[in-house]
Amino acid sequence: MSHPHPELSAPPKLAKDTLRVVPLGGLGEVGRNMTVFEINGKILIVDCGVLFPDDGQPGVDLILPDITYIEDRLDDVVAVVLTHGHEDHIGAVPYLLRRRKDIPIVGSELTLAFVEAKLKEHRITPSTLQVGEGDVEGFGPFECEFVAVNHSIPDALAVMIRTAAGNVLHTGDFKMDQLPLDGRITDLRAFARLGEEGVDIFMTDSTNAEIPGFTTPEREIGPVLDTVFQQSGGLIVVASFASHVHRLQQVIDAASKHDRKICFVGRSMVRNMGLAADMDYLDIPDGLVVDLKTAEQMPREKLVYAATGSQGEPMAALSRMANKDHTVDLGAGDTVIFASSLIPGNENSVFRVINGLMRLGARVVHQGNAKVHVSGHASAGELLYCYNIVQPTHVMPVHGEIRHLVANGALAVQTGVPPENVMLVEDGVVVDMAKKRAKIVGAVPCGYIYVDGSSVGEITEAELKDRRILGDEGFISVFAAVDASSGEVVAGPHIQARGMAEGDSVFDQLLPELRSKLEQSARESVDVRQLQQVLRRGVGQFASRKLRRRPMIIPVVIET
Repeated sequence: MSHPHPELSAPPKLAKDTLRVVPLGGLGEVGRNMTVFEINGKILIVDCGVLFPDDGQPGVDLILPDITYIEDRLDDVVAVVLTHGHEDHIGAVPYLLRRRKDIPIVGSELTLAFVEAKLKEHRITPSTLQVGEGDVEGFGPFECEFVAVNHSIPDALAVMIRTAAGNVLHTGDFKMDQLPLDGRITDLRAFARLGEEGVDIFMTDSTNAEIPGFTTPEREIGPVLDTVFQQSGGLIVVASFASHVHRLQQVIDAASKHDRKICFVGRSMVRNMGLAADMDYLDIPDGLVVDLKTAEQMPREKLVYAATGSQGEPMAALSRMANKDHTVDLGAGDTVIFASSLIPGNENSVFRVINGLMRLGARVVHQGNAKVHVSGHASAGELLYCYNIVQPTHVMPVHGEIRHLVANGALAVQTGVPPENVMLVEDGVVVDMAKKRAKIVGAVPCGYIYVDGSSVGEITEAELKDRRILGDEGFISVFAAVDASSGEVVAGPHIQARGMAEGDSVFDQLLPELRSKLEQSARESVDVRQLQQVLRRGVGQFASRKLRRRPMIIPVVIET
């Protein structure tokens, strides 16, 4: 389980005109955001994103929300509303639509463009509905009004969900930048109007709730990038999220000012920036963008690469550059700019890439030594403003680790929300609202669904544990053959070890003892499984006692 709740029982049967809210991702972690709203037999989903694995999940490509709770009721889903186009909010849509392809997907123009491009790779043609700020749409028993919010990607939306049980305002990811690059501010007048109407549950972005004050405006990044470009004589590589359109616009502006061409590197970066440019969300001067082949023939001092890999992803372009496994060859005199914040849990991976780049001689500029990135999330001061404007009855912090949710809830209490009306819940915890009053009523199973190559949901925690053991402790195989009639050991035991500093010869002293134990057990009973356990215990005790290791042990006994 991702967040087990043994203290909570299964929720009761849902009563008529009662709204059930079930977060299936994003509460207790930063990623895989997905919330299910259910009333009178119909379901509305807000967001459907992915979580990227950490070092403790070796081999995993992506982590999806667990839809076990609704998998046998997908025909009841009236729509999936997407608040914006970041992967942690849209990345799992293809996996959901594999189950039912005609679920309506609702979002803004850019959000739908990113989703449709992603779905095309999965050979899925979705049913979509484009909405914008101020639009009101009905989906079965749900009425949704969409509100403009400012974030690190254009076209982000909050959504007011009106139901027979009461109203829910879900902010999605947002901040209150008063001087945004695209001039599109968070619509606080709409927030105030909705507050006057009555917001019974306010679901608010918690990511920066621990940070006092206000998030730095995006406009302050431009001059810093300009200075870094001016000081750089060699090649420049900028690492960013493939969907961070605002940041890439600033990189484009700096490249144009300093007479450099820009080359987008990484499939998602090329795809998203092409879409953003075609839809006029990016302003790119003619002739500024070159492809990878053209870039390889250009002088290094005349070029900027915009690449994926700002979170240290092993297969992303920047990691491969750091490992000298990419056509872009970095060295002394070159500059790499990390133009993204660190997602919690990715610190080790990112610093590993930074160290690799600096080992090659490159200059690395990141959030820790220069203001080359600002967050896309509201800090504590902005959240306080929102609480005072909306004046909600109940608050349900979303999008963040436990510490973020707790900090956000404390801010709500400071503005006058009763502590008992602040619902600090994690993935799987069920909140019911009837007649505008909400309470926690139970929990549903809600685990991690791992994407591993072509498999989805087939890798379990037990198998991940095996992978961790293989990586940390190594592997030992031990083989023996036993005569089925006499119980005599006719071959072995033979031991082979992998991933261990010691050679196989270290086990020579164990072999006579192991053979003796095997013969004794075989005389009593030629039970293959029992004999395998004799080998496993003998090797395991030796490895623990002599080598101080607990490797994975695979015993094989065959009857002859």
